[in-house]
Parts: sequence; structure tokens; C-alpha cells
Amino acid sequence: MNCDPKSLIGRPIDIDSLTEYQSGSVVSRMVINKKTGTVTAFAFEADEGLSEHTAPYDALAIALEGEADIPVGGVPQHLKQGQMIIMPANVPHAVCPTTRFKMMLVMIHE
Repeated sequence: MNCDPKSLIGRPIDIDSLTEYQSGSVVSRMVINKKTGTVTAFAFEADEGLSEHTAPYDALAIALEGEADIPVGGVPQHLKQGQMIIMPANVPHAVCPTTRFKMMLVMIHE
């Protein structure tokens, strides 16, 4: 797989092929990286995740495959394939997959 984001420009892309599951790992691939924002594809094994953290910008998580618990501001949320959730800037959130989980993360910079 070519990891250069420029290799993705101007052609149809199979979203499932952007990231592959790897045992014991969270795999990510930057799709767009601009001053104004980023788009990143993630693949999580069921026992892997992202601990609670904050980000300085609003973020949109789009579930592509599987399911995850994504608490936002201490409020439990469950995200499954075909759903999305907005995580506001500076509000604590985490990603806790309950199955293998793929998501696209869109972060808008101000």
C-alpha cells in the first residue's frame, strides 16, 4: 500500500483498503493533512483504543466498520457502522472499540 497521501488524489479509493487491522495495534493513515484540517483513517483491534484526551479542534468521527464506545464529556455514547459523532474542541473523549472498528476522523482547524 502506498502511504503517500498524494497517491490518493484524483482517483476513486476503496475506503476499506486505507487501513488494515494489525493485532495489538491501532493503525492510522493520514488521508488529508492541511493547515485547515486533517482527515485520518483508523483501524482498531477490539482490545485497542485511544485513552481519554482532548483536541484543540472540533472533530467528526465516522464509523466505517464495527462498533465502539466513545464517551464525550463524560457522557457515554455508542457508535456503530454508518453513524457519526461530533467531538467538540477541548472536551474530553476516548475511543473504546467493542469489536474490530474502523473510522474516519475529520478534524477542522480554526
